Amino acid sequence: MTDTPTNPFEAMMRQAQEMSEAWVKAINPALSGVSPGSMDKLWPTVPAEMLEAFLGRQFNPEGLEAKTRLLLTLLGLTIQGAVAEAQIRLTVRHAVAAGATKQEVAETIGLAALFGGVPAMTKAMELATEALEAEGKA
Repeated sequence: MTDTPTNPFEAMMRQAQEMSEAWVKAINPALSGVSPGSMDKLWPTVPAEMLEAFLGRQFNPEGLEAKTRLLLTLLGLTIQGAVAEAQIRLTVRHAVAAGATKQEVAETIGLAALFGGVPAMTKAMELATEALEAEGKA
């Protein structure tokens, strides 16, 4: 008999986990307690002025403003199946900082259900609610 797991993906996932733990210990041991799902907490919310400068009409005065670009990003992240949890929470925070209302965030996620399905919409809505509650805007 061998020690090889019956599921080859199990071994691959275990090896990837061990490698990432070793990498974190070697690079920055302080991050060893940080889970991937909470990585968005490491990034501050960017002020509206900076969002507009980098994502808005700075280089294209006729183009989309930062708020619209961030809502479109949220739509895409939701359609992907809402698997990018940290990115969704971060995008919601930035969209609100850029001037989006709670209603606009909810409508954007609701629209994504047409393309990504109701489970993706439900998960994204939960993540958006978490992000808004953490900012005191729920």
